[in-house]
Amino acid sequence: MKIGFIGSGNMGSAMMRGILASGKCTEDEIMASDALAGTLTAVEKDLGIMTSMDNKIVASFADVIFLAVKPQYYESVITGIRDVISLDKIVVTIAPGKTLEWLQGIFGKPVKIIRTMPNTPAMVREGMMGMCPNGHVSKEDIVLVRDICSGFAETEIVGENLMDVVTAVSGSSPAYVFLFIEAMADAAVADGMPRAQAYKFAAQAVLGSAKMVLETGKHPGELKDMVCSPGGTTIEAVRVLEEKGFRSAVFEAAKACVNKSREM
Repeated sequence: MKIGFIGSGNMGSAMMRGILASGKCTEDEIMASDALAGTLTAVEKDLGIMTSMDNKIVASFADVIFLAVKPQYYESVITGIRDVISLDKIVVTIAPGKTLEWLQGIFGKPVKIIRTMPNTPAMVREGMMGMCPNGHVSKEDIVLVRDICSGFAETEIVGENLMDVVTAVSGSSPAYVFLFIEAMADAAVADGMPRAQAYKFAAQAVLGSAKMVLETGKHPGELKDMVCSPGGTTIEAVRVLEEKGFRSAVFEAAKACVNKSREM
């Protein structure tokens, strides 16, 4: 199986690194391109994969092609490679807002397309990725792409009507979590804890809490209640978060993210 990446920035390189680390492919089975020669040189040196400045060469080489470029470059990239994209290739997109109908229209012919939304925890092989295939993609194709992506992320098949929601709850949400960690650490620093130690305490608390949700299967509210002793410190902190609109702020931020994605 030959895999191509058009775009070798943070997300593309994270995905390639996870694929290689999982043993799904070897270095000589991956080829990548990028608009910046320096980025491509660094990726080639770091990962040992094949590279080219020509997107068309990458698209011709690969059986599965990941379009790991920013949304505003999709039309020009697709226009440049569509002549070498045949129905036996699978195109995987990662751009918010770019619908299957829009993508098919730019290709101008039947193409196997799987629209996805990954997130940056793919960099540490803990990503989450929503996937939505078009009608040309077979069940076998889906199994293949999910297996490739399992090297860096958990995957879920969702309807296209939910892809903008995936962007808000997963694709963009690491930024919300980083903001939360930073705020908790700042508070700890204000009360005398060294900054590096504060980041460690805050980040590990978030990591462990997320793992509890995933592994216990309990409702987050139930897990919250387990920490909130009557008249204790935690319920007092929760009271202030509610008073300051914490829950509402997160809700409205996610809704704004969905709306922005739908406009793109």
